[in-house]
Amino acid sequence: MVTVIEAARPLVEMQPQHDFFIGIDSDGCAFDTMEIKHKECFTPNIIKHWDLQGVSKYAREAAEFVNLYSIWRGVNRWPALIKVFDLLRVRPEVLKRHVAIPEAPYVRAFMNDKTFPQSNDGLKAYKTRYPDPELDKALAWSLAVNAAVADMVHGIPPFPLVRESLQCLFDKADMLVVSQTPTEALCREWAEHNIDRYVRAIAGQEMGTKSQHLGFAAGGKYASNHILMIGDALGDLQAARDNHALFFPINPGHEDESWQRFYEEGMHKFLNATFTGDYEAGLIAEFEKFMPEIPPWEK
Repeated sequence: MVTVIEAARPLVEMQPQHDFFIGIDSDGCAFDTMEIKHKECFTPNIIKHWDLQGVSKYAREAAEFVNLYSIWRGVNRWPALIKVFDLLRVRPEVLKRHVAIPEAPYVRAFMNDKTFPQSNDGLKAYKTRYPDPELDKALAWSLAVNAAVADMVHGIPPFPLVRESLQCLFDKADMLVVSQTPTEALCREWAEHNIDRYVRAIAGQEMGTKSQHLGFAAGGKYASNHILMIGDALGDLQAARDNHALFFPINPGHEDESWQRFYEEGMHKFLNATFTGDYEAGLIAEFEKFMPEIPPWEK
């Protein structure tokens, strides 16, 4: 926990400049980057580094389901990787091909050790204490993903009306990027499109979980109905609930319409205290329909 708190000290030390606080997820929420990152950067490297070439078709389906089209959308890369392995291990088509699917016990142990942040730096520190070749492979995979993202993911603008929403809220709310993407990539993407100017800070995986980000930056500093999380995944909703905050969903596949609703309606309800209750409940009920738990090949 000390490592997480130290990395997140800028969030802990943030003091309110406005009466309202808004946390905003980045990938798939502010930017249309989820598809390209997972389909072109994460998934090919899962297949390559974890020796899944013999079941590449099924590995791709599992990775895309977990990271894009399910209740696990937006989860940190380490539990997402484990979920991909677990889905593959029980799929009949994979079993018939006799391809060894990683059990990944050391990655699981790292993932479950809450004294280390679930980041590359956290993994480096963890494997110094608990060295194993599996952790070397895990770090090589994660670094390869980051290199692929840095090489490929650029020139992707924010969704329509994101910029306009940030501009409108700039003098009304303290805003924070809340993400499980590495901070370096977040800073690069937000600066590339000159919208980093609107947020107080950019919090990536090195600063802890999304729930911790909100707690460090906003907990005890604002009224609970003055704290809003904007996100595109159930983890974003949970982070809001962990901090007694409100939630505005960006529906996967309907991001443009979601941001239009936020710009024309949602942010005004938040600022005039009419967001809580039936309005938020209706948004969340619609949002949850986009988050299945059962993969399509099991139906």
